[in-house]
Amino acid sequence: MSLKDQLIARIKAHGPMSVAEYMGDCLLHPTLGYYTTQHPFGGSGDFITAPETSQMFGELIGLCLVQAWVDQGRPSPFALVELGPGRGVLMADILRAAAQVPDFARAAEVILVEASPKLQEIQRDTLKAHAVTFVKDVASLPQCPLFVVANEFFDALPIRQFVRSGPHWRERQVGCDAEQLIFGMGAQTPQPALNARLSDTKEHDLVEYAPAAAPIMSELGSRIDTHGGAGLIIDYGDWRSLGDTLQAVRQHEYTGVLDHPGESDLTAHVDFEALAQAVPCAFSRLTPQGVFLERLGITQRAQRLAQNLPKDLLEQHIKAHRRLTHPEEMGNLFKVLGLFPHGKAPPAGLEI
Repeated sequence: MSLKDQLIARIKAHGPMSVAEYMGDCLLHPTLGYYTTQHPFGGSGDFITAPETSQMFGELIGLCLVQAWVDQGRPSPFALVELGPGRGVLMADILRAAAQVPDFARAAEVILVEASPKLQEIQRDTLKAHAVTFVKDVASLPQCPLFVVANEFFDALPIRQFVRSGPHWRERQVGCDAEQLIFGMGAQTPQPALNARLSDTKEHDLVEYAPAAAPIMSELGSRIDTHGGAGLIIDYGDWRSLGDTLQAVRQHEYTGVLDHPGESDLTAHVDFEALAQAVPCAFSRLTPQGVFLERLGITQRAQRLAQNLPKDLLEQHIKAHRRLTHPEEMGNLFKVLGLFPHGKAPPAGLEI
């Protein structure tokens, strides 16, 4: 039975499900979910992330974390953590750049937060030269200094969608009509988690809310504020969510959100304000990815790498630099939020 058939059977038996339930099953169903059955990353997958675009991205992230570690007195030991590591390419690039500072590499325990056994296998192979520990959630991270990166992690967390209805909200749901999945609306109810949004929304406005995001940020922020460390949250979105941003990508093309359950990647724009409000540690000003990378010296790094490249590789290299930094590509759509202990400086490239 396909995932679509299973979802329809469940809806017929128990009624409509939330968008978050639908996303969770589509992405993480143990046998039919997207991250269980598909090959999402890279040119042969459904999308190409920043680390897959160019080694420069991971190298600069690595050096940024090394600088934060130096600024905080070189704590040892510490945990070097990535949330949702994809194929492990970003962490491999981070570790290669960090090898320039041997004390950092020796003090680091590399921990990957990954729920998918299939992706764990790929990550283990990519990072076979390094000792790596896997955990399934941030609550399992050690109580020690954490230097954390989460690149395109929060955009894949299941979201609930609510439409403003007077002083209350109606939840957007997934139901079925015969053998087809359809969107519908739940009853009007108060939503205490959205009380703050009553002041900036009007009738029929749609607001998205990721229930799992705040607990994750609270865990990370608590450890960073208590034990030291830094975090880099890199994702597409903006300071505050408004409107329907849920999207599906299959074979590098957009498709209907309900069209291919389990066979397409589902993501939504990140509400960075909600992330920032959930952390007990300090956080930086939200910064466009292009600005952040330029401050870290990506253009100078690109020029050095370009010196000995043949023409075809040089053209690819120039395109990669543009993709990562240009305002019309990833440069403005993707943002960076830095986490750090109260009383300390934000990570390099970011401001308070």
